[in-house]
Amino acid sequence: MTSTVVRFGLVGLGKIARDEHLPAIARTPGAELLAVASRNARAAQLRNYPDLPSMLAAEPAINAVVLCQPPQARFESARAALLAGKHVFLEKPPGATLSEVAVLTELARAQRVTLFASWHSRWSAPVAAFKAWCTEHPVRSVTIRWKEDVRRWHPGQDWIWQPGGFGVLDPGINALSILTEVLPERVRLTAARLEVPANRGAPIGATMQMQTASGAPVSAEFDWRQTGPQTWEIVAQADGASYRFAQGGDDAASLAPEQESTLAPEYRAMYRHFVALVRNGASDVDLAPLQLVADAFMCGQIVTAEPFVD
Repeated sequence: MTSTVVRFGLVGLGKIARDEHLPAIARTPGAELLAVASRNARAAQLRNYPDLPSMLAAEPAINAVVLCQPPQARFESARAALLAGKHVFLEKPPGATLSEVAVLTELARAQRVTLFASWHSRWSAPVAAFKAWCTEHPVRSVTIRWKEDVRRWHPGQDWIWQPGGFGVLDPGINALSILTEVLPERVRLTAARLEVPANRGAPIGATMQMQTASGAPVSAEFDWRQTGPQTWEIVAQADGASYRFAQGGDDAASLAPEQESTLAPEYRAMYRHFVALVRNGASDVDLAPLQLVADAFMCGQIVTAEPFVD
């Protein structure tokens, strides 16, 4: 292990970058943010560039790039950064397709740099306790209910409704990332139903039926039309016992300046992990959550829902 300082350039200064990535980098030992590349936004007190190539050309000290662009646009940026010899931190989901992430994984290995496919929900402190429970108790069934208000969490984000944006499965993949982290065996999809608004290209609601390798059923319900209290819940049943995992969430826009979002500890943990990966010359690319989403789009029944207007 070395004491390398990870000097970041960030690409894509949208909501998640401002709310979580900027403060997390600022509070991570061994990490420093040098510059930002964004077509439509600027970060105060940092050097700003219109795109990744211009940032890399002007900032030779950057040795890592964090990509917060929509997944549809991320592959070319990741490839360019890896070819330039930079370590790469991918916001979730790591890509729009499995095949493009496989290409990036091979390229990172060839370039001998770090590639990190981040799943922030796995870094929530209660996940470790949930995983320990699932290890100690043979799980007989799992039920996921992940329902939220898209207007609150993704205001005006048209990319999320386009092919490759995943629709409701963009937040839904957070639940799947927890599921595939805590269960001690693999999970496969058996059926899915995707509700796509008549005027959109991605689902607003979805159900997935899955099964563990030993045959335990796993059901999931995702919905973007829930107003009022939001629901992020996973319930595991074992013989004579059950475990309820419930996740909270606060939009940074609703917090006082001295408050931090419930996601903040997760992002700080990921950046500490990324710094350690770089110093150890390692990568971390787990595609299990993305595989389940890909299977749902490949095998799921598509039904038309009412048009949705943001």
